[in-house]
Amino acid sequence: MGVTLSENAARHVSNFLSKRGKGVGIRLGVKTSGCSGMAYKLEFVDQTEDEDLVFESHGVKVVIDPKSLSYLDGTELDFVKDGLNEGFRFNNPNVKDQCGCGESFNV
Repeated sequence: MGVTLSENAARHVSNFLSKRGKGVGIRLGVKTSGCSGMAYKLEFVDQTEDEDLVFESHGVKVVIDPKSLSYLDGTELDFVKDGLNEGFRFNNPNVKDQCGCGESFNV
């Protein structure tokens, strides 16, 4: 399955990479954190590593380490604006539960 970006997320990442002047895409991963056990991590990628898995969505590369893929497989990363707030939203079909603040999850 892999990981995809919505059109809004891909446009946001592309614009940011253009302004930044470098980068090959965006890296998604998970880390142990929060009251539900895991949290997402998101960063821009300047170069990929040999073990990285690379997916492309709407012209943007999405880079994932192999350990994170089992938690993120099938996820769509969206970029949403809600009133004055805007940010990335992870639409992850693997999540079984998440904390009240939405910062951490478990599968």
